[in-house]
Amino acid sequence: MFVFVCAGCGAELTNPLSHVALPVHAHQVYGNGAQLPVLMESGTFAVEPEPWGPPWRKWEEIHPDETAARGIYAPVHALSDGAPGAIVIAPGDARGTVLIPENRGGGYCCGLDGAAGPNVACMECALPVASRIDDCSLWQAMWLDPNAVLRVPADGVDAAPLTWAELMTEGKGTPPFEPIARWGSRMGAGHWSNYWCSWSPQWEAAAGRALAHLLVASKGRPVIVPDGLAGEVFQRTLDNMLPAGPQPRYADLAGPGRPAPDGDADILLVPTHPQTGELWTPPAPAAYSVPLPFGVWRWLAFPEPDLPVPTSGVLPDGVLRDDFDPPATRPRHPFRVDSGTFRRTLVRLPSVRSPWLREILENLT
Repeated sequence: MFVFVCAGCGAELTNPLSHVALPVHAHQVYGNGAQLPVLMESGTFAVEPEPWGPPWRKWEEIHPDETAARGIYAPVHALSDGAPGAIVIAPGDARGTVLIPENRGGGYCCGLDGAAGPNVACMECALPVASRIDDCSLWQAMWLDPNAVLRVPADGVDAAPLTWAELMTEGKGTPPFEPIARWGSRMGAGHWSNYWCSWSPQWEAAAGRALAHLLVASKGRPVIVPDGLAGEVFQRTLDNMLPAGPQPRYADLAGPGRPAPDGDADILLVPTHPQTGELWTPPAPAAYSVPLPFGVWRWLAFPEPDLPVPTSGVLPDGVLRDDFDPPATRPRHPFRVDSGTFRRTLVRLPSVRSPWLREILENLT
């Protein structure tokens, strides 16, 4: 367990926190006007190993040797010149901080987005220490500036990471669709007209990362994924991006609690550990392993019945319903891969230098 303290005065800025893997959807921008929930679970923190946040430099201003050294192998709009190692926490885990008034509105739409730099200061010494994010279409989070905070051990012992067997017992699947709140509706909080049923933003981001790996693993040949939900998520996009033809490559789900994958599988969809970020390793790692967040992988590998939204139940006596138009139990539109996560992943895979992959990236719509 760790506590983050101000590098200027030593004041405690967070609750005791446990280190977990950075969520794949940490930098996702979802929809238009959507109100997303908090990114991190309370009591946890994650670290962004790459530079992130302002200032930014355009691709044309950066020497190719520098981009290659940073593990970027294809053009992007801009790269951050911020410090690597930013720490993200749930806003409710922050302590002893205050908003910086002059930076509260920098770049905002419906809330704060941190585009103007740190907008939160230490209450004791006024040192800017973090960026509070709560704008529409962004995951709510507090990003601590790695140059303004120090990590110190906290009282108590952090539990060891769960084993894969323990995860299968205690871990939960991430539902593939969920109600998404609309920002600032005049109907009032809790009215179902303020929500729409959508594919989960976490699933769209997870699919973005996985799709980049699936394309690399395809070697330019067709890819066939398992029928069912996996096919609904990936097959349409794979068919649009890859040429039809003979000798397709086959993908299968593999991981703890699953039977051995089909012998014809060239590609395995496997889980990443939610605490350590480590990829599950198959007993005979001959196929290309494609990472999926554990919650998404679990739902694909062990699908649960589609739950109605809102949940079923009986209202207390005397309470009248006001949700005359409840949301559909499934999204009305086909699954869409998160393009931002897809791009961020693909440009960091060396295979993107292949002409056919560069063509896909340049013609992405």
